[in-house]
Amino acid sequence: MIEARHLRVLRAVAATGSFSAAARELGCTQPAVSQQMKALESSAGTPLIVRAGRGMRLTQAGEALVRHAAGILAGLTAAEEEVAAIAGLRAGRVRLVSFPSGSSTLVPTALAALRAEHPGTQVSLEEAEPPRSVEMLRAGDCDVALAFRYGRAGDSPEPGTGTETGTGPGTGADGVRTRTGAGQATRSESEEWDDLVVRPLLSDRLVGLVPEGHPLAAAESVGIGELAGEPWIAGCPRCRGQLVEVCAQAGFTPRIDFATDDYPAVVGLVGAGLGVAVLPRLAVEAVRGRGVREVRVEPAVRREVVALTLADLEHVPAVAATLRQLERAAAARG
Repeated sequence: MIEARHLRVLRAVAATGSFSAAARELGCTQPAVSQQMKALESSAGTPLIVRAGRGMRLTQAGEALVRHAAGILAGLTAAEEEVAAIAGLRAGRVRLVSFPSGSSTLVPTALAALRAEHPGTQVSLEEAEPPRSVEMLRAGDCDVALAFRYGRAGDSPEPGTGTETGTGPGTGADGVRTRTGAGQATRSESEEWDDLVVRPLLSDRLVGLVPEGHPLAAAESVGIGELAGEPWIAGCPRCRGQLVEVCAQAGFTPRIDFATDDYPAVVGLVGAGLGVAVLPRLAVEAVRGRGVREVRVEPAVRREVVALTLADLEHVPAVAATLRQLERAAAARG
């Protein structure tokens, strides 16, 4: 195998015309130059230099290798400089995937701060809901995935704490259920991320939306059962499934008249008086709807918003900087 260090010696010999002169230029001994030239000729399988009087000249093979050596060494130098730039965050590229309400709230703040701190780092953004975003991460189609998972109705962890008391899935013998972050997920949801690096960002509570003239529009809080007879407008498939589960726990099945992945459409349909909805607060913040009133829904339902990456990527400087800015953007929301 031809090594870069041997090519550097060959170029020095070709430029100076002798082993001793090449040694002086390279800052090594003449025997070391001779040894490396022998190794290079062995790798090439043919002589590269011949003695000519008191000097030496390149063979045809030697001339060809010298011509290519310039480009090879220049490319290697450029590669080394680029890697050093990436390691020092003078450059770098991160592929980020986020769910829509995260894209419109957390992501802009995080990426603006990242650009200000590391202007050479490029970030591409694609939208996908979990579990699709998690699948993309595992398949190598992105470096960071902003995702979420729902907790159980009624879970109300205190801000900043890592445990909560209760019973049910995930509860230990001492009655304390451990959390990975800002919300409580069921055991199956926790296990689906066991192979990933999970950075908890925030707990996103679901809020109720009713038309402006609705009898409950002025209520401070509303029990989910009070909306049992209402027509419903459901969001994304995962949110839809969570809605059905929460309503089932309250003893009814929601009559879903409209279902759409588009949060502005959900808010617009509620504003038009066509039904009620329950959406994550991040989604509501991203949409300025007319004719809609936000009400607190009990029991509380939260989704845990997290940033996910692979263990091999966690310490890549550009990825680490992106995760750090996402955490800061979430913390700034209080």
